[in-house]
Amino acid sequence: MASETVVQSKTQLAYTWIKERISDGTYTPGYRLVLGQIAKALDVSVVPVREAIRLLESEGLVTFEHNVGAQVAMHDETEYLYTMQTLSLVEGAATALSAPHISAADIDRARTINEQMIECLQHFDPHRFTELNLEFHSVLFENCPNPHILDLVHRGWGRLTVLRDSTFSFVPGRARESVLEHEQILSLLEQGADSLAIELEARAHRTRTLDAFLDYQERRHHEVP
Repeated sequence: MASETVVQSKTQLAYTWIKERISDGTYTPGYRLVLGQIAKALDVSVVPVREAIRLLESEGLVTFEHNVGAQVAMHDETEYLYTMQTLSLVEGAATALSAPHISAADIDRARTINEQMIECLQHFDPHRFTELNLEFHSVLFENCPNPHILDLVHRGWGRLTVLRDSTFSFVPGRARESVLEHEQILSLLEQGADSLAIELEARAHRTRTLDAFLDYQERRHHEVP
């Protein structure tokens, strides 16, 4: 009985510790909860940490996927939806307006970043992939001559950083599609394609990620008994 009480006490410790970090934004949506790392930080075994995560999962604060593990759940789906919809519009416009000012060196730089993203897929790190993703798109939209549109793009990416650690942690399969679409955008830029074609491709690229996430959420809701 004494050992059971100790385990329960350690479970509560882990539960409180993790929940506080979710609440204060230290662990943003999509953040992977690695049992071993948390256990080491708390100086406990993984057993109470596992139990704490199960409790948090029952509260909807954590999700668990086979071959993915535990991660912080997306809390505000509506805000994410609105942010991605808005970002698809303003980033699409910014990329199209940037197109005449994007040099061959810029395209080479963007392609190098995309190659790093492809390498990242081998041992997938959603957080690092998202960092590289922003670097890639920044090359394409930072030359936008309209400061108001560019400001809206920066605000959109800023809101995404607060809303989630990485969308790709929820839909890792989307990452492989994303790098292929990056190449399509670069090809349009190299070809000097019509600005509308560039804008629509950049916009569609953003909305496909949103659609993949919404499909994931709908599947999870259907799985709930």
